[in-house]
Amino acid sequence: MNKVRVAIADDHKIFGQSLGMLIQSVDEFELLFIAENGLDFLEKLKAAPHLPDVALLDIDMPFMNGIELNRQLHKSKPELKIIMLSVHLEEELITQVIDDGAASYLAKNCDKEDLIKAVRMVYSEGFYINQLTLRALTAAAKARNKSSKKLKPVHETLTERERAVLDLICKEFNNAEIAQILFISVRTVEGHRNNLLTKTNSRNTAGLVLFAIRHQLFEVPL
Repeated sequence: MNKVRVAIADDHKIFGQSLGMLIQSVDEFELLFIAENGLDFLEKLKAAPHLPDVALLDIDMPFMNGIELNRQLHKSKPELKIIMLSVHLEEELITQVIDDGAASYLAKNCDKEDLIKAVRMVYSEGFYINQLTLRALTAAAKARNKSSKKLKPVHETLTERERAVLDLICKEFNNAEIAQILFISVRTVEGHRNNLLTKTNSRNTAGLVLFAIRHQLFEVPL
C-alpha cells in the first residue's frame, strides 16, 4: 500500500512539529518535510525525493505566505493537493483560497480527527469541505449573488447529467460510486467531471463544490 506523502509549511515551530508528529502517527501517512515559510517550502520541495501528495499550508507566514504559495503550487504542481490551515475564519478568505486552487480549508484549532480525515479525503477524492467551510462558502455566495449581476442561467451551460454528477460529487461520492448510482461507466463519469471543470472554470473538485453552492445547485446540510 502506497503511503500518502505529506509536506507542511508553518512558521510556528511548535505547531509545525506537533502537526508533523500527528502525521507520522498515522500508519498510512509519510511526512516528507516541514518548512518554515513559503520560500523554504519551495526550496525543500526541489530537494525532496518525491513530490508530496498533500500539503498542509499555514496562511500567515513571513517571506511568502500560504495564499501566495497556494497560487504558485497550483500553477507549477497542479497535482499537489493543498489544505490551508488558519486562525482566520473570514468567509471571503476561505472562498478566495478555494478559488485559487486549495482542496480544503481548516481552522488551526480543529480536532485531530478532522485533520486526518481531511488528508485522507483530499488525497482520495480531491477535496474536503467540513461544516465550517460549507457555512462560510454559502454565506459568501449569498452575499456575492446579492451584490453582483444575475448569474448566467446554469441550464445553458450544464446538462442534466452533468448536474446529477455535480450533485453526487458534492455529496462526496467517488467516480466508481457515481458510475454505479447513475448506471454509467467510470470513464463516462470522468468525462463529465472534466467537462464540469471546463464549463465552470473550476481549478479542481473543491472549485466544483463552490460553483454548485454559488449557483444553488447543492443544498448545504447545515
